Amino acid sequence: MKKLPLPSLLRFKQQAKLIKKEFGISQTEALELASKKYGFKNWPECNQYYVDLGLLAKKTPEPTANFVEDGDIEMSEDDYDIYENERSQDFDIEIKRLVEENQKQLAKLGIEYSIFEPTVTGLKKSILDATYPVRLHFEQENYHFYRKQEQGPEYKVVTDAVLLTQQKAIKSKVSLYRPVTKKGDPRMWFTKLSELAEAGDQIAIVINNQVPHLINLSKNRLAELSECSPIKNFFTSYIETHSGVSSELLGKLKNLAKKPFKAQRVGDTAIGYTLESLLGIEANSSKLPDYKGIELKAGRGKKTRTTLFAQVADWKISPCKRSADILNRYGYEREDDFKLYCTISTQKENTQGLSFKYDKEKDELQEWYKSDELVAIWPGELLRKRLKEKHSETFWIEARSENINGEEQFELISVTHTKSPLVNQLFPLIESGVITMDHLIKRSGKTNKVSEKGPLFKMNKRDLALLFPAPITYKLK
Repeated sequence: MKKLPLPSLLRFKQQAKLIKKEFGISQTEALELASKKYGFKNWPECNQYYVDLGLLAKKTPEPTANFVEDGDIEMSEDDYDIYENERSQDFDIEIKRLVEENQKQLAKLGIEYSIFEPTVTGLKKSILDATYPVRLHFEQENYHFYRKQEQGPEYKVVTDAVLLTQQKAIKSKVSLYRPVTKKGDPRMWFTKLSELAEAGDQIAIVINNQVPHLINLSKNRLAELSECSPIKNFFTSYIETHSGVSSELLGKLKNLAKKPFKAQRVGDTAIGYTLESLLGIEANSSKLPDYKGIELKAGRGKKTRTTLFAQVADWKISPCKRSADILNRYGYEREDDFKLYCTISTQKENTQGLSFKYDKEKDELQEWYKSDELVAIWPGELLRKRLKEKHSETFWIEARSENINGEEQFELISVTHTKSPLVNQLFPLIESGVITMDHLIKRSGKTNKVSEKGPLFKMNKRDLALLFPAPITYKLK
């Protein structure tokens, strides 16, 4: 990778705009010239450099082997030599690129998953930590609840599992248990795992029809699978299993689109109300019609939205009881106002000394000052619920309106299906620094009134593909 005194990507693009204005050329040509100025062949090569910088900044969590520290297994001197040399460095850029590309492909298809990393010791001793993201995933899929499981071998649960490669589907068994040692931290093991993975590989667990399926994200390129690949066949099966309601709704809309239909009320809500009635949805207090969990948003034309969400802390359990408290303790004077405009991340403290920590045991996102003073707390369930509320599975329906003999009639044209975000990826993305939060708190010098525009949970546009499935647009006639 090049090591050049490059400016930030924002400044680089600002320079390109100046070049565009100076020479009267297109933005693409200006980006090419700016790239060559810094020693790159072209803009795509320069852009990849910036992408890689961002990727390298996202640290892959180190693998865990708590089963060793908790004394779950017998260890020889040779075993401890191996254990002390488990992976502690991040992966090289090629592996990080491949894993992220595969994560985006899973998100594009709307496939929920969690990731674990087998260690050398774990593969040798046939044991894995069931980390919090994995446990949460199991619960969300109603597959297994470790917190309800008793300690000891007599309470072990064994179910079928499948290990997927590009050549074959390997039948496996997964053991889910809590050992008698210490607090009985959750463990798991997949038989024949060594046929799928090596130590350090990033393994995705996808649950379909209550069966865990494992895919190696470090060894496959999921966007380029052959048609006969078992992984490709599994994706097709997964999508079919999870698209029953949307397929049913799409069929009903195509039937309605065969001919225009008369509006059942007037005004802005006419199309929504009429569709609700024709689809047999009972009237309720919601402002938007809802079809078996899918929101219907219809209008005369097209609408789109792409944001994350705003969510204040849970003040009842937070040391600071309101935004004003946070402002008073950690804000700064700026001209006539007193402000706290800053970004909070898990990766490092900002200039105000604020940072995030995620407490897996309590399932809490915690804001800290100087790592020793707790500021505010967001329960994990609160943030997951907020994300799902803000970005529900939605059919965005485009309709054409016509006035025929003094009556408004609608003709359905198309529908864009946006699926719910992969909720299970929210905290892995917060932990890796992909999702951050902005405080936008201000006390006006004129009115002494405190206003809070956030806190805003945000992510870069290029990373949205890690969280959101790709929208699909269907023509209705």
